[in-house]
Amino acid sequence: MKIVVGSDHGGFDLKEDLKAFLTELGHEVEDYGVYDAQSSDYPDVAFRVAEDVAKAPEKKGILICGTGIGMSIAANKVKGVRASLCHDTFSARCAREDNDANILTLGGRVLGKGLAREIARIWLEASFTGGRHARRLGKIEKYENSKR
Repeated sequence: MKIVVGSDHGGFDLKEDLKAFLTELGHEVEDYGVYDAQSSDYPDVAFRVAEDVAKAPEKKGILICGTGIGMSIAANKVKGVRASLCHDTFSARCAREDNDANILTLGGRVLGKGLAREIARIWLEASFTGGRHARRLGKIEKYENSKR
């Protein structure tokens, strides 16, 4: 799977760890920055990753900031993105199975590397189940398309 990743300074260390882990799992990983731990603005990276994922349904994205909250808010401003902040494995599975999330957001300052790896692995392995969930996502898409 093609995965685009990005972080701000608060998520840089976790992003670097996850890049190696995802590559070990056999995924193709593209890094959209940042490339060091110097202070940076999360919206810049969030918009870049989100726009790419919105245009390319075969891609998934992972965004990391200090808490994951800022990245989630920014990414969800991009039409067609369903970014989900997950701090546990149950939410990660549900984000894909029920909400068809195409971007996972994580908190580099609130998650350990081991748990973050497990969340990412489960999120990537899960698939959208459709059914009643598709109807609900259709309502979100209809609303999104009517307001922009």
